[in-house]
Amino acid sequence: MRKSSILCIGLALSLATLTGCGNNNNGASPSPTQSGAPGASQPAGNAIGGKITVLTNRTDLVDDGTMAKYADKFKEKYPDAEVEFEGLTNYATDVQVRLTTGEAGDVLLIPGSVPDSELSQYFEPLPDTLFDNVYFADLMKYDGKHYGLATGVNTQGIVYNKQAFIKAGIDKIPSTLDEFYADADKLKNAGITPLYMNFGAQWPMKSWGEESVWFTSGDPQYLSKMVQQDAPWQLNNEWGKMLTIARTLVQKGYVEKDLSTNNWELSKGDVASGKAAMYYLGNWVIPQIIGAGGKSEDIGFFPLPYDNSGKLNAPLGQDWMIGVSKSSSNKELATKWVEFFVKDSGYVESSGFIPVDKSKEPTLPQLAEFKSFAPNYIESQSTDPKFAEIGNKAEIGFYTGDYIQTLVTAKDLQKAFDDLNAKWKKGKAAVGT
Repeated sequence: MRKSSILCIGLALSLATLTGCGNNNNGASPSPTQSGAPGASQPAGNAIGGKITVLTNRTDLVDDGTMAKYADKFKEKYPDAEVEFEGLTNYATDVQVRLTTGEAGDVLLIPGSVPDSELSQYFEPLPDTLFDNVYFADLMKYDGKHYGLATGVNTQGIVYNKQAFIKAGIDKIPSTLDEFYADADKLKNAGITPLYMNFGAQWPMKSWGEESVWFTSGDPQYLSKMVQQDAPWQLNNEWGKMLTIARTLVQKGYVEKDLSTNNWELSKGDVASGKAAMYYLGNWVIPQIIGAGGKSEDIGFFPLPYDNSGKLNAPLGQDWMIGVSKSSSNKELATKWVEFFVKDSGYVESSGFIPVDKSKEPTLPQLAEFKSFAPNYIESQSTDPKFAEIGNKAEIGFYTGDYIQTLVTAKDLQKAFDDLNAKWKKGKAAVGT
């Protein structure tokens, strides 16, 4: 996720019910996969058509036919077009391998681990006209060329089941970390899983690391500044703060008992029914909970109380960025799909995002509740490319959640941080910073 500059909340977030940041990244259960090979060449003549393969993390939408419906709508505009989808369960990790082997299909979500300086190696430049009046237009712009278009705008916080809170005797939304822990204890005593962390799914764990430390710090360039630090992981900074919260939740039994299994799809049903009370994720997950059987009026959304100050920051940022593979043999059709998917398919609205198009307003009612808590919004912007370069050299899985799993379960967090700092320092030396 690329990071931020402080946003004066009045600012043309004139999205009546505002908020967003994401990354998110979603994730989902396994699904049958299609071929990941580049699409077939388009037919002769001027008609736009042919076949493209789209890689996605939304295996749920592949499985339930939603993606096929988007393809049918696209085909109404381009009758000679054929779109196939390949859902990747562990997208952030798997797609990195696909990029290096040239098996990244024609259209894909761009992993945050790709430095801006390397975008041109893997992705085709997109037309400038796609970026008129959209959020995060320049987030993946390098040497004057755009490589990625945001698929939605997010904020991140606690998504909760109101009925579960009522059952546990919680009548006030927690505004401090102590209150949050106290409410988690009430939920546990009521036989409800307080927070479904989705430890086994891996990717959601990034919420307790690089997806949060930048906005909780109030410093939009927090990750960029790590490039100049030999030992950025410390117990007394934002990394220590967020990892301590995650570790406390695990150690006190406030999360799911099974930490080894990927129960992402199952977890949505648990939160929908009130068997589990909370997620720490973006607003994009709310429609998925409702789709799993939850009632919209029973699902709420509030900022994570990460300390006891009572004054909280919240992110405003992009969800996944989408782009066209450099290895695509049908780049014209692939580009048309990118434009259609973000602006015309209905995906942005049905997924609960704030629209990328600044002229449109969000439709998700939970965003109004989130805004009512008056968080200080921090807007995402580009991180120093060396952050990803150092991470790659150090073999630290930023945005995959894997190293966060290790930190959360480590016997000694300080030692785990020391080990991570040593890897980071070697990565810095390899990059030359």
